[in-house]
Amino acid sequence: MTSLEVASVMREAIEAVHPDWTVSSYAAADGGEGTVEAFLAACGGRRLTSTVVGPWGRPVEATWAMLDSSTAVLETASAAGLGLVDGHPDPSLTTTYGLGQLVVKALDEGARRILIGLGGSATNDAGCGLACACGIRFLDDGGEAFTPVGAALDRIASIDYSHLDPRLEGVEVVAICDVSNPFYGPQGAARIYAPQKGADDAMVALLDRNMMTLASKLDVDVQSMSGSGAAGGLGGGLVAFLGARLRGGSDAFLDAIGFEEKAAKADLIITGEGRIDGQSLSGKLVVGIARRAKRLGVPVIALVGDALECAKVYEEGVCAVFSTNRRAVPFSEARLSAKADLRATMDDLLRFAAITRRLE
Repeated sequence: MTSLEVASVMREAIEAVHPDWTVSSYAAADGGEGTVEAFLAACGGRRLTSTVVGPWGRPVEATWAMLDSSTAVLETASAAGLGLVDGHPDPSLTTTYGLGQLVVKALDEGARRILIGLGGSATNDAGCGLACACGIRFLDDGGEAFTPVGAALDRIASIDYSHLDPRLEGVEVVAICDVSNPFYGPQGAARIYAPQKGADDAMVALLDRNMMTLASKLDVDVQSMSGSGAAGGLGGGLVAFLGARLRGGSDAFLDAIGFEEKAAKADLIITGEGRIDGQSLSGKLVVGIARRAKRLGVPVIALVGDALECAKVYEEGVCAVFSTNRRAVPFSEARLSAKADLRATMDDLLRFAAITRRLE
């Protein structure tokens, strides 16, 4: 389900049982799929669709937004996402070129601030495809320009920045990511995320070596940056090529909607994500909300697909976690009844809340 669908189901469930309660619902995002829609729902603006080069080089229709006359929101998943690989994932060959085309289109619209959600990528090209679309040239040993993909990062002999789109001068680029992984190494982009994008062990090793080789040719130390490994190194690439600032996805979104002002008036916050696990502490939305709400003294309940390592999120301010996975079945089956399962879990939560009031 999209964030909008989740918020709608939660709201409907509450209003069916407690029509007297005041409910404010917000589709939320941390940089993954649905980021554009969440920002539009929260902030308003214009939804735009552009034809760009997809992860396999074929045209795709990518959705993005102008929140106002100067702020654009782009989504990696919409231009270079796993949902666009037609069942043939291969992070050694896919490209972020189309995302770079969206950057150019945002400049055409007059954007002076560009927010880019990094989640859901199908790539491991460290943003080199994006950089090419923005005018940067990658040259091999023979001086020939080419568009690097993950398997060809080691072919880069030099990088020519002289043709970078001059309109990027002074533009604030914010890379919204929900992970803290470095560029390469045991916790880097390739070793942690490439298997999820179709890479076997040999490909993972190749991609990791190539990321290390590329890092040595960049003008900034991307390896030392938290989140540089996001989206197959796109986080680090955006910093190196466009001078971007890396920002936790939950913080970027919560700032945009004025979270503290809204949450201070609440008696309870209900939120959720696909899975609570060790990565939830690295900028995921549930923990980002819980940390802020804890300072305000507002309880937070999380409804999630899978619940692992809950003790850690309890320490951050989550008061309770409820799993919507009501049967011991794999995700491929559970996803078919996700909406009904969420509604049923909301009903369970509300029934339990009624009991706790009687116990007080």
